[in-house]
Amino acid sequence: MMKEHAKLMKAISSAGEIIGRKKLQKMIYIAKKIDLPFYEKYNFHFFGPYSEELTLRIEELCNLGFIDEVHEKRGGYFQYRYTLTEAGNEFLGHYDVDMPPLKNCMLDLNEQSSRFLELVSTVLYFDGLSREEVKEKVFTLKSKQRYTEEEIAEAYDYIEKIKQVAQKETANH
Repeated sequence: MMKEHAKLMKAISSAGEIIGRKKLQKMIYIAKKIDLPFYEKYNFHFFGPYSEELTLRIEELCNLGFIDEVHEKRGGYFQYRYTLTEAGNEFLGHYDVDMPPLKNCMLDLNEQSSRFLELVSTVLYFDGLSREEVKEKVFTLKSKQRYTEEEIAEAYDYIEKIKQVAQKETANH
């Protein structure tokens, strides 16, 4: 049971602090899609790929005291911040997480905006389609976000970049 939980703890630890539930969801989804060993099931939701499983695991880790979830009011909405607690760090120190290094990958993903990660994860969700079909999906499903063709091209470039970051990190391990 704790294997998948430990992987999430490792991801959050690598990123330092992740601000936003949506961002956390997208970071793990993108990591999964570039072949890092995350196995949460995702469905397409309002903000792109979403995993109920991931939400429940994070909740469990918060209840165990391994992850700190702080919500702060920001204007008209709540924002969530996730960090690994001292107990979480201690647990990870005693738990052998069979995982490639992902610090650079998680740091890079964490530097991106939630809006951009939403686009990247949407592009990856429809990776079985042609670029033209993906663009149509983005313009249809994400019309409120008003993504441009340039942003979609940037998303494809970023996917290649983050794959290289992950491969380089794994190769240097």
